[in-house]
Amino acid sequence: MFVTPEQFFANQKTAAAALFGFQAKAFEGAEKLAELHLQLAKTALTEAAETTSALLSVKDVQELVALQTSLLQPSGEKATAYSRHVADITLSTGAELGKLVEEQIGEAKSKFDGLVENLAKNAPAGTENVVALAKSGLAAANNAFESVQKAAKQAAEVAESNFQTMTATAAKASRSSKKAAA
Repeated sequence: MFVTPEQFFANQKTAAAALFGFQAKAFEGAEKLAELHLQLAKTALTEAAETTSALLSVKDVQELVALQTSLLQPSGEKATAYSRHVADITLSTGAELGKLVEEQIGEAKSKFDGLVENLAKNAPAGTENVVALAKSGLAAANNAFESVQKAAKQAAEVAESNFQTMTATAAKASRSSKKAAA
C-alpha cells in the first residue's frame, strides 16, 4: 500500500492543525496566568499604598499593633485564593491539552489499525501466523496504552482532590485564626 501525495499532504495538514491547536491552548493558559499575575501585582501595589498611608497616620503604639494585626489576617486567604486560581488555570489547561493529545492519539491509532487490517487482507498466503502475531501485539499495545491513560487520569484526579483538600484546610485555618484574633 502506497501513500498518495494527496494523502501525504492531508496528513501533514491534519498534523499542522493539531500542532497549532495545541499551541493555541497552551498560549491561552499562559495568557490566563499572566493576567492573574498582573492583577496580583496591581492589587499588591494598591494595597502597599493603602498600608503606607495607614502607617503614616498611626498616632500611638496600640493603633500600630491593631493595624499590624489587621494587615496580617487576610494574607493567608489571599495566598490560598491565588494558589486556587493558579491551580484552576493549570488544571483546566492541562485537561484541554490532554483532550487534544488523546484525540490525536486516537486518530493515529485508528489509522494504524486500518493499516494493519489492510496489510492483513493483502498478506500473501502462509503468513497468517505473522499477521495474527502483529494483531496480538497491536492489541497488547492498545491495552497497555489505555492502562497508562487511565492511571494518568486517576493521578490527575487524586492531585486535584488533594489540592482542593489542602485549599479547604488552609481556608478553614485562616478563618479560625481570624476568629481567634477577634
